[in-house]
Amino acid sequence: MKKTILNLKTVGNFKKYLYEEERSEATISKYMRDITGFYEFLPEDKIVTKEAVIAYKQSLADTYKPTSINSMLVAVNGLLAYMGLNDCKVKLQKIQKRIFHDENNLSKQEYQRLLAAAESKSNEQLLMLMQTICATGIRVSEHKYVTVEALKQGSAVVKNKGKIREIIFPKKLRRSLLKYCKEHHIESGAVFITKHGNPLDRSNIWTMMKSLCDEAGVDKAKVFPHNLRHLFAYTFYGLEKDLVRLADILGHSSIETTRIYTKTGMKKCQSIMDRMDLLSKNSTQLATT
Repeated sequence: MKKTILNLKTVGNFKKYLYEEERSEATISKYMRDITGFYEFLPEDKIVTKEAVIAYKQSLADTYKPTSINSMLVAVNGLLAYMGLNDCKVKLQKIQKRIFHDENNLSKQEYQRLLAAAESKSNEQLLMLMQTICATGIRVSEHKYVTVEALKQGSAVVKNKGKIREIIFPKKLRRSLLKYCKEHHIESGAVFITKHGNPLDRSNIWTMMKSLCDEAGVDKAKVFPHNLRHLFAYTFYGLEKDLVRLADILGHSSIETTRIYTKTGMKKCQSIMDRMDLLSKNSTQLATT
């Protein structure tokens, strides 16, 4: 039986393949990290076998959570498929779906306090950016598509992960952003830019948001750009109960991905269940004694 060896040239060719497939820079970097870990795990001869892949999968269980393990296995399975080694691919770990979302999600009240803190610090750019993400549901990396031209038109065409979708600006947000552009002499192109005219970097946005936490009285663990997108999704679903439309707005290929944003918190779930009144009177009396 022919033995297949994994070498760095193959890894490099797979990286090139991912670029040709138009995967995002973040995805490619993640795949390369995971594949490097797999490469270093293999024995010195670097021969790829089903047994070696299973052993690698088992080794991850000592350090990582199931969701993290699965993301690593997706990268390795992708490499194996590229190498024509489909027989060596392994199954992902089964994860029971949670019925509640993470309690570290941002509430609307906390969001309003963050806006007030940004206004207090006279950081108008951050104030407008947070409102733009939260009122449209865009990813932080997509803010570059919020341009003066798009605002004048009333909508922006967003290109992400090989997909194109149209984002509509709420009327109040659109008016505020056009006023912001006029006051800051932004006549064309991206609205949220640095002094040198480049779109704001994700890490800078993250840092600026964290700087608001103390004044806003919000846990820093809750404050990052993606939680603004989550708040948009949770609020939209609460009003419309339309999962398909929400998936379209967020740019999700699978409704299962969107469903994550609609889960209620554990405390709220418990409160609802407590109000259902499905216990006998004797049980209720015992619980209060």
